[in-house]
Amino acid sequence: MQRAELGTLAAGGLSMQQAEQLVENVIGRFSLPFAVATNFTINSRDYLVPMVIEEPSVVAACSFAAKLFRETGGFQTGSDEPLMIGQIQLLDLDDLPAAETQLRARETDILTQANTQAGSIQARGGGAIGLDFRTIPGTPVGDMLIVHLLFDARDAMGANAINSALEHIAPLVERITGGRVNLRILSNLSDRRMATARGVVRAKSLATDSTPGADVVSAIIEAGVFAECDPYRAATHNKGIMNGIDAVVLATGNDWRAVEAAAHAYAARDGHYTSLTRWWRDDVGDLHGEIALPLALGIVGGATRAHPAAKIALQMLGIESARELAEVAAAVGLAQNFAALRALATDGIQHGHMRMHARQLALAAGAVGGQVMQVAQQMVNEGNIRLERAKALIAGGFCDT
Repeated sequence: MQRAELGTLAAGGLSMQQAEQLVENVIGRFSLPFAVATNFTINSRDYLVPMVIEEPSVVAACSFAAKLFRETGGFQTGSDEPLMIGQIQLLDLDDLPAAETQLRARETDILTQANTQAGSIQARGGGAIGLDFRTIPGTPVGDMLIVHLLFDARDAMGANAINSALEHIAPLVERITGGRVNLRILSNLSDRRMATARGVVRAKSLATDSTPGADVVSAIIEAGVFAECDPYRAATHNKGIMNGIDAVVLATGNDWRAVEAAAHAYAARDGHYTSLTRWWRDDVGDLHGEIALPLALGIVGGATRAHPAAKIALQMLGIESARELAEVAAAVGLAQNFAALRALATDGIQHGHMRMHARQLALAAGAVGGQVMQVAQQMVNEGNIRLERAKALIAGGFCDT
């Protein structure tokens, strides 16, 4: 990384002038830590992974987890072609099947019109490639035919191009069917744009002073099954996964809200909210894990190229496609889930987390410079990690000057 890029990150990555060009009514900038997770080997390639997050212990936990997976060759990942879904809500139809038949007969014309709005995405080999249909009869506002425009977004997330295409073809859809179009908008449930990651951790690497590795493997599997079966546990389980994924999404200037919506909708795809990961033991007793979720990410367009820090993050990763970025994010999600389950199965989640939280409390109490670590360590030593104690230590002159 060049000195100028380090300076950009140290300055918060975004000038006031740039901020004013991104959103409305700007009065300042809000900074979050930009960190780097280490030890990631993905498909036999090493990565330094940028992560933007304020929660303590996530980056350290991901890096430690990646080190254990690295011992068995790292993560193996895969991804679908970058297909997105745009939706047109069609109402006031007398015959839903007949309307669908009419649209199928004119599919080539509809796709041709949609691709007049695809611009640079079509030049890169993408654009509208097909139609799909969903019928929703008997709603409180009548029967609906939902037209799905399947759109290959290539290395973009694709929202703007898809929405432009939908608005352009909506009048044609109305003319073909005699129906009325209401909404025309992309879907963030990008389940045709999946990313997966797998990896193995040796049981012997999980042993602690008090617990054999085989027992830790069992405890992690039991915790994973808990999340598969119980939505209350699954919500927290998946939140931990997204701690890792969102941090990568934020660092690269992508839409973390869209990614969150897709992940949680996918987790409930069968009518039961469940885990995004699965854990099991192989014949020799080692731990296997896998994750699968929709990840619509881009490396062109939007803030990925407009935000200076996002550009640095993408350069740091050295990725060549949006699919590769999605695979990296999936591997980080699996690593973070493993780290959380391991902590829960051994020392408990608070053991390491509260040590890091002590630093935040020291800062909140007014500690500066070297005082932060002194106050944090003293609270850890006392087992009294509370804001009031941090303030008392500072007020009492505990810290060296």
